Amino acid sequence: MRRFFPVLNWLFPYDKSNLKGDITAGLTVGIMLIPQAMALALLAGLPPIVGLYASVVPLFVYALFGTSRELAVGPVAIISLLVASGIGKLAEPGSNEYVAYATILAGMVGVIQFGMGLLNFGFLANFLSHPVISGFTSAASVVIAFSQLKHVLGISLPETHYIHKIIYYSAQRIDQINIPTVLLGILSIVLLKWLRKWWPTFPWMVVVVALTTALVWAFDLREAGVHVMGAVPRGLKGISLPMVNLEALSVLAPIAIAISLVAFMETIAVAKKLAARKQYNIDGNQELVALGLANVAASLFGAYPVTGGLSRSAVNAQAGAKTGLASMITSSMIAFTLLFLTDFFYYMPTVALAAIILVAVAGLIDFKEPVHLYKVKRLDLITWGVTFVATLVLGIEKGIMLSIATSLVLVVQRTTRPHYAVLGRLPGTKVYRSTERYPEAITLLGLIMIRIDASLYFANVSFLNERVQELVRKSTHQLSAIIFDASSVNDIDSSADTALHEMAETLRELHIRLYFTNIKGPVRDVLKRSGFYHELGEDHFFFSNHDAVKFFLDERIEIMNEAPSGAVWRRANSGIL
Repeated sequence: MRRFFPVLNWLFPYDKSNLKGDITAGLTVGIMLIPQAMALALLAGLPPIVGLYASVVPLFVYALFGTSRELAVGPVAIISLLVASGIGKLAEPGSNEYVAYATILAGMVGVIQFGMGLLNFGFLANFLSHPVISGFTSAASVVIAFSQLKHVLGISLPETHYIHKIIYYSAQRIDQINIPTVLLGILSIVLLKWLRKWWPTFPWMVVVVALTTALVWAFDLREAGVHVMGAVPRGLKGISLPMVNLEALSVLAPIAIAISLVAFMETIAVAKKLAARKQYNIDGNQELVALGLANVAASLFGAYPVTGGLSRSAVNAQAGAKTGLASMITSSMIAFTLLFLTDFFYYMPTVALAAIILVAVAGLIDFKEPVHLYKVKRLDLITWGVTFVATLVLGIEKGIMLSIATSLVLVVQRTTRPHYAVLGRLPGTKVYRSTERYPEAITLLGLIMIRIDASLYFANVSFLNERVQELVRKSTHQLSAIIFDASSVNDIDSSADTALHEMAETLRELHIRLYFTNIKGPVRDVLKRSGFYHELGEDHFFFSNHDAVKFFLDERIEIMNEAPSGAVWRRANSGIL
């Protein structure tokens, strides 16, 4: 029961020593989330009030079913932009139809994530490599920043998520820039950056929003062209089932899948990072279930897709959150705001919300990652670059799809053409290492030892055959035996087993013996069941490379004619054993 309802692990009994931290964190994140949620809803093309709807029931639901104690669920920037790019082709942003599609999308994401959790598909997040995630996040952050240009400049622009179009449209309307809006935007950004450095955990964005709202009211800047929130409906959104049609489902399906994966990926990354500090475990599959239920709740209560946010979760943890009660308090605070405080939002300038988004996403652009990848792994740098450029040029939706495809291609490429090494003995030891990395390693004439660093399956077994054939063909002396070090082979399928039968037969025809060392139990079991183990002979399997070499020397099996005294070493120092 406690596995499926993690709330039982901390609520019954509740440790009263956690109460102060939970209350402080819940109130702090609640104050922070009010303007942030409204800003992110604006980014998604939705009325700001929808962001507040997404911050009530979904937070409460996650607190009941999630395994993270500090994760703050709600609207996030990348998901908001994905929502805008997916629904923008179906309806006018801000319209009732647009909002309806957003609630449908939340339901689709919830069902997908919930199903993935029940089917134990939490491992799917592993297919998105860090360079791909970093490249996509950085590019998406740039797109998000440019999407706020119309709010910062106070001009009207056609809806688009392509940077070059945003720049082009902005240049055409350069004479329409609203100076008071620009000044408010600069003031907001400077204050947010400066104040956050002074006291990182304090919700300074509330101060900035309050200050700019007061300026708009005091100097009547609305008449000067500054766009304000206007009347915001009061009260909680009642439960309702979104009207679903098959056409909408088919159009929204790709973006729903993308959001499901990206949302889970961001959530699990943040949750595990926070959990590591407190030394407790995160259940990936239960997180999928919790996120799925949170998004279903979002759909039922007129909101859009939600997930765990990095900045809010960090603040939640720093403010002292100990259990999911902190999120319940945050949820209650947003509900109170919706019931009694919406009148204060009338003069709130949208440029202040845009500034909040700009400051938030600026920290998501990872300038250090490409430099790091250049030093560590340049192939990963190419992957990062392809993902980054594709997201900028093709758009967010196609960019994330290409990111996922790139990750899968890399997985396939690295398993179909794995690393391999020809081994030799390090002088004075019984240790065998790659002759390429250790030129001093000793090898025997007539004997080749090879190691493949991957499990063997249908997609890479031809690579193994090619390498063996190449080694046989390039051997400068008559080859008598090949030793296969299987220490890195964790599994083997039927196709690879069949290929080993064929390889052994081919080598037998060439009068080349085949030996295996360091075979793991599960692999040995497969070879025994297929008959390969007994066909090759039990005396051809060894527990160590050194035992196999010793057997080769002791038996003197068809040693090369040019070696009359037995084994001939490529190096002058003999006495390998």
